[in-house]
Order: sequence, then structure tokens, then C-alpha cells
Amino acid sequence: MVKSVDVQRALKVAIFLTSIFFILEVIGGILSGSLALLGDAGHMLRDIFSLVVSLGAIKISRNLEPTITRTFGYHRVEIFAALINGFLLIGVSLWIIIEAYQRFLTPEPVESTIMLIVALVGLSVNVYVTLMLHGSHDLNVQSAFMHVLTDTLSSVAVIFASVWIYLTGQVIVDPILSVVIALFIMLTAVPIIRESLRILLEFVPKDLKLEDVISDIENTEGVEGVHHVHFWSLSSQVNALNAHIFTLEQDMAEVEKLKRTLKKKLAKYRVKHATLEFEFEECSVKDYTCHVGDLNQKR
Repeated sequence: MVKSVDVQRALKVAIFLTSIFFILEVIGGILSGSLALLGDAGHMLRDIFSLVVSLGAIKISRNLEPTITRTFGYHRVEIFAALINGFLLIGVSLWIIIEAYQRFLTPEPVESTIMLIVALVGLSVNVYVTLMLHGSHDLNVQSAFMHVLTDTLSSVAVIFASVWIYLTGQVIVDPILSVVIALFIMLTAVPIIRESLRILLEFVPKDLKLEDVISDIENTEGVEGVHHVHFWSLSSQVNALNAHIFTLEQDMAEVEKLKRTLKKKLAKYRVKHATLEFEFEECSVKDYTCHVGDLNQKR
């Protein structure tokens, strides 16, 4: 399982290994006459792009500080990269289906021995890279992980196809397996795209409930009410929250203590940007877009 501190190193190693195997697969595809290997090489090229985009997005989001015109920094770069990767997965699956259709129409002889050797090397590389990237909570790394995972399954399919072709001479198995892989890729791409859009549209984080956040705030000593609540994500690991806090506490030193207590509670919800406005007179419900009493009716 990749740790957050090792993400960049894991992505760099993955880019290096994937690039080396891409070259090997192109050579192997040409020597064996295997469209499956050449097609998978195209898939690997997309993986290289995916990994480079992921690494670049992480570097930008972590290393570039907020500025006077970009007050949240570059956290959203990660999400845009994940969205691009998700659509690339869809594109890869469509490409595989088109390639499979062409193989159905014009099957060609394949040198199965070379095909098998290259596929075995590819499987080893993909398994190693998959294990490096597995377990990250970073949405962007997850999308890169899914790219490599599909390549791992593709390598298994190519190995099976090469053995089958060697034993039976039936090359039809190659396009059949390609279609299965393409459908799997589509299934893995949809959650990535959906979650990226959730974040870009500033929905409540999918693994958290706004009711729980509000309940924690309301159950804090000194808080009389909560309204005008907005809870959204800047990236897969950074959440933000705005809220109006109604309190009867008039001493500003005590209000400051209350604010620190609330922000400490919000930390468990990955809230790193919290704007809390304290009020001594509760505002009218009609003036606010999201009120606690409306939560069960507006979802």
C-alpha cells in the first residue's frame, strides 16, 4: 500500500518501468506480428501519459502556494487530472473495441512464443507498479492505479491468448478477450469520472454526511445553532466548510476558544479550510440557501 509521502516516488518509478516496457512491447509486437501486443503498447503509452499527468498534478497542488489571485492554490489541478484520466480510460476501451472488430474481420498469423515472452515481462512490470500505487486515498493516484490495473489484466489476457494460439492456432480468442477488457475498463472509469464531477460541482464529500458535521458542531458547548452551512471538497484529501454559528457567548476570548474547539472537531472530516462566522442574534432562515432544518427535504 502506497503511503502519502511515497506517492511521488512511486509514480516516478512507475513512469520509468512503464516507459521501458512500452519500448519492449513495440519491438515485440513488430517481431511477432501481434496486433494484440501493438495495441497493448498503445494502451501503455496512454498509461505513461496518465502517470505523468498524475505526478505533475501532485507536484503542482503540493508545491505551489496560494497567491493573491489563486487563494486556494492548485488543489483542483489534481481533480482535473483525474477527470482527464477517467475520460482517457473510456477512450482506451473504445479503441480496444475498434481494434477487436478489425481483428475479427482480418485475422492474421501471430508468433505466439514472442507474444508470450513479452506478455510475461509486461505482467511482471504491471503487477509491481500496481502494488506500488495500490491503497492511496488520492483520487488522482487512484485513476492512475486503475490505468495500470487494466494493463495488468490485459497482460493476463495476452498470455492466455498466446498460449491458446500456440496450442490451437485459433487467433479469434484475442479479439474476444479484448472486448471483455474494454468493458471492464469502462466500468472502472465511471466511478472516477463521477467522483471528479462531484468535487468540481462542490457536492458534499461522498464518504461524509453533512448531518454528522452539523451534529458535531451543535453538540459543542457554547453553540446555540448552526445555519448557512456549505461543505465541499477542494481535492480528494482537502475539504472546506462555511457556516454561521449562533452563540450567546459575548466574551471574544471565549468565542476564540470556541472557534478553536470547532476547528479541531472539523479536522476529522478533513476540513482544512473552515470559515466560521459567529453571531449573537440568529439570522432569519429565509436569508440563507442551506439551513439545518431543510436538510431532510433538500438532497
